[in-house]
Amino acid sequence: MDLVNHLNDRLLFAVPKKGRLHQQCLDLLQGSDIQFHRHSRLDIALCINLPIALVFLPAADIPTFVGEGRVDLGITGRDQVAEVRSDVEELLDLGFGRCKLQVQVPENGEYSDPKQLIGKNICTSFIGLAGEYFEKLEREASKETEKNGDNLEVEIKGGARSGITMGRLATKIKYVGGSVEAACALGVADGIVDLVESGETMKAAGLKPIATILDTTAILIKSNHPSNPQLINTIESRIRGVITAKRYILCTYNIPRAKLQAAKTITPGKRAPSVTSLDSQDGWVAVSAMVEKKNIAVVMDQLEEIGASDILVMPITNSRSHRD
Repeated sequence: MDLVNHLNDRLLFAVPKKGRLHQQCLDLLQGSDIQFHRHSRLDIALCINLPIALVFLPAADIPTFVGEGRVDLGITGRDQVAEVRSDVEELLDLGFGRCKLQVQVPENGEYSDPKQLIGKNICTSFIGLAGEYFEKLEREASKETEKNGDNLEVEIKGGARSGITMGRLATKIKYVGGSVEAACALGVADGIVDLVESGETMKAAGLKPIATILDTTAILIKSNHPSNPQLINTIESRIRGVITAKRYILCTYNIPRAKLQAAKTITPGKRAPSVTSLDSQDGWVAVSAMVEKKNIAVVMDQLEEIGASDILVMPITNSRSHRD
């Protein structure tokens, strides 16, 4: 981090430099009006309109840098934070990069239960989470059988990150940095633990899931000792507003006051709908409420059924809201 030692007057914000979260992070920064220009070969970009320096890092390294206070703020996957047990504060679930950390085995193989993999070879880039998972399975299996056999020291091969203590396991966890899905076909592993988004890659590799260890999304994290808490609050508020705007849409309609309670049940809003009287029509009110985009068609149908009229839907380009 010698490159940023001269940036003491700027808040350091780590974002993934590549991979599945990269582009969506850039879109989020743009929506939050965090303006910057990044030179193609530099992993640091100074913001034009805020005292922020963006630091582009591998997503797997961001929890460590934030946890150690080397950078103030970061975006990474919840899986990466759990893997290194980083001491950070989660500020926001960003809602993108959704996937599962799963145990996968050959589709036409002999295994259908993760307990069948105890004592076998497992390849993964998540040796911490995989080790914890199989350690738990082994404890459960030991209680069930009431046997205390000799255990083997876990094998960690292929450049595993230091600082992770696996303990003693009969299951052999081997580190593979990429193309984990090929390990079974190449005879290196009996099963793998890897992130799965759509499942198409695993299916193409002849694999099937038999257990899910963790559901994960991209999250905004901060150091426990940030350099500029007020600026972090501003950034969090902006990002929260962008996320809300992407998730919700504004629905307005007119309805008889006698049916207002039923309408509120359909459109409760984030906190409560806005209700105003209609001057030109006694007994009628105008209602505005935020509705999740994915539900808007059904909501409009339900409003129409109870007698609402003039139902309009408008996009939200940005917003500000408190924590739920």
